[in-house]
Amino acid sequence: MTSTSSKVIAILGAGPGLGMSMARRFGREGFAVALVSRTDARHAAYVAELATGGVESHSFTADVTDAEQVRDVLTRIAADLGEVDTVYYGPASASFGSGIVPLPEADAAAVRAPLEAVLLPAVGLVAAALPPMLRRGDGALFFGGGLSGLRPVPMLGNLAPASAALRMYVLTLAAAVREQGVYAATLTIGGLIERGDIHRMLSEQGASLPTLDPDQIADTAWRMYVARDEAEAVFDVLTPAL
Repeated sequence: MTSTSSKVIAILGAGPGLGMSMARRFGREGFAVALVSRTDARHAAYVAELATGGVESHSFTADVTDAEQVRDVLTRIAADLGEVDTVYYGPASASFGSGIVPLPEADAAAVRAPLEAVLLPAVGLVAAALPPMLRRGDGALFFGGGLSGLRPVPMLGNLAPASAALRMYVLTLAAAVREQGVYAATLTIGGLIERGDIHRMLSEQGASLPTLDPDQIADTAWRMYVARDEAEAVFDVLTPAL
């Protein structure tokens, strides 16, 4: 077991955009960082990058959309680094657009698929991460969400109901656990995250959409963590372009 007196943040769905920004921001505050993603192909580079900024980090592999693997990896993190204080859950796939169906054409199966891919894994995470936090009476859960959960974004079609369901799930969870010492919040994102995989993919395709600086989002998340007086922050550069 690695001995550490630091608080621990687990970044589930670690990537080069917001995941790494959250790791750097919380790491600067003395958190030990656990980076979790499906493969370890980029972990060494992430750990080295964080080390240059004086951030202690460790990497773990797990499919963060699989509830059993999430449960197992959180157990491993706790054994190696100590109990997890904070979780950022923000998996994203550069292939996200392949399953979009315009809502006028979407049947029940088309709407169900994103719910199973977006909402249910988040519920699985909560089932694994929340009980130890409730026992301690402390902890924080952050979720990356999409603007279509808050405002109509027709181009996202059948992804919108899943985004709305995730947003309301987190807001309701936040209200349910607030008096028990646990903080939950959603980061509602309307725009491409700079340096992220989706941003890179669309840039390579020649697409041009408004972007958001993940470091600024992570700064806001840290302020939310400290103040614990709001369950949502909205970052929207997309609406004016729609």
